[in-house]
Amino acid sequence: QAAYRHGLIPILCVGESLEDREGGTTKSVIENQINKAFLEVSPDNARGTVVAYEPIWAIGTGKTATSEQANETISEIRDMISTLYGAGIAAAVRIQYGGSVKPDTIKEQMGMSDIDGALVGGASLKAEDFSKIVKF
Repeated sequence: QAAYRHGLIPILCVGESLEDREGGTTKSVIENQINKAFLEVSPDNARGTVVAYEPIWAIGTGKTATSEQANETISEIRDMISTLYGAGIAAAVRIQYGGSVKPDTIKEQMGMSDIDGALVGGASLKAEDFSKIVKF
């Protein structure tokens, strides 16, 4: 709420552990995170929120969800937001992928129907890699 009051655009990062992914609980884990995060958020504020799907198991490990896995999970996140606020607001929320974004994966990731952008982590520390991602 403080971010909204001060005119900031919050970026909400959600994701699952490898155990959750392998156990088939990704959707319920992320749904719980979404429901808690948006608990007292007005529809107008929700519309301006950025959500980043960042599978915990992909952070700094070199492992990455396939583009199809990321797209499917992001589609489910949009459906969760639609349940809370309606399809119009869900369509306005930008949902990014933040798991191991690299120059050699960005084109395929951004070619997916539901991925709106990328939350770049480690690759942003290497100017050449980050430049390739930004210029995509």
